Amino acid sequence: MNTILGLGFILTSGLFSAKLIKRIKFPAVTAYLLLGILIGPSLLKLVPEGILNSSGLISNIVLGIIAFGIGQNFSRYHLRKIGRPIIWISVLEACGAWVLVTLAFLLILKQPFYISLLYGAIASATAPAATVMVIREYRARGSFTDTLLGVVAIDDAWCLFIFAISLAISRAVYKHMMAPSFLIKVFFHSLLSIFGAFVLGAILAILLSLLYRFIRTQTELLIFTLGIIFLNIGFAVWLHLSVLLSSMFLGAILINTHRYSFKFFDSLKQIDTPLFLLFFVLAGANLEVSVLPKLGIIGLTYLVFRVIGKVIGARLGAKISDAPESIRKYLGWGLVPQAGVALGVALIAKSDFPVVGEIILNTIIATTVVYELIGPLCTKYALRKAGEIPESH
Repeated sequence: MNTILGLGFILTSGLFSAKLIKRIKFPAVTAYLLLGILIGPSLLKLVPEGILNSSGLISNIVLGIIAFGIGQNFSRYHLRKIGRPIIWISVLEACGAWVLVTLAFLLILKQPFYISLLYGAIASATAPAATVMVIREYRARGSFTDTLLGVVAIDDAWCLFIFAISLAISRAVYKHMMAPSFLIKVFFHSLLSIFGAFVLGAILAILLSLLYRFIRTQTELLIFTLGIIFLNIGFAVWLHLSVLLSSMFLGAILINTHRYSFKFFDSLKQIDTPLFLLFFVLAGANLEVSVLPKLGIIGLTYLVFRVIGKVIGARLGAKISDAPESIRKYLGWGLVPQAGVALGVALIAKSDFPVVGEIILNTIIATTVVYELIGPLCTKYALRKAGEIPESH
């Protein structure tokens, strides 16, 4: 099967698999992932190699578009309305997963401290893509939905921060030395990366605003918006910055500085759904099914304790910030999905610790698919219990 034929097959089969699974009231994301596993190289081998090799390109584009859209939720109006709960919940749910997974690996699995710390840091990440897809599919609206979107939008910022600290400590412990200068250097580098993503997003947001007056039609607006987002993604990759953070900053700055910013976000709705479909099908296709039995107790521990950490942390953050009862009870269940950022930092762990890093990466790949399968269902459950999607869905 050639590449173009493969793309056509993925898009059409993805559409009808989503329609089929919708009959049993499962989100479309779950259908895309299951389809990817089925037609991937581990089973039916129906995905062309050219498409599999392009997974990184497609992932960067889709994650960039998703993060740009999530930036829309950082308008001054939204932050004034629900800003305090978002900060508290996002910090504590990320730290909750970090601490609990680290302790579980250290005390239950008896893993070395530096390995436990790396697993804990990766556990802090949450994937926005699946959450956004479920919210859009069921047209969820309300304060719970807004809070959930805000939390997943900035969760990856905390993950990058936590991982930078954990990686520095893990390296030092692994080398049997706690050199303060080394820790400070890595910590400073992580802060510089976050600041760099902010500067890049700000520059391109200003460019988007300045050139908007030359746009005349909806088609031109779509082309222009995509072009700026692609420039942002490309520069972020080139400069080794976070694609997610720079794209999110681009959207957040734009929504707060441009009078007609909503037009940029609305224009993307014409083309983003097929890209989301490709992204999730390829995520499923990249799973090596043969790896699953080998993970055993490590994978299970990671799966369970990450979810517990997220739920407890979100509940604690909601309580401290006096958030509504529905947010306290159910928001943590909307944070189960995990994908892009977790895989990215797992690759860093593999490059720094080649021996144990391979095990870490395999664990994250396998658990990511499991999270992306059960995560949309958990998000749907949370939204329904919060009363922001109808019981009929």
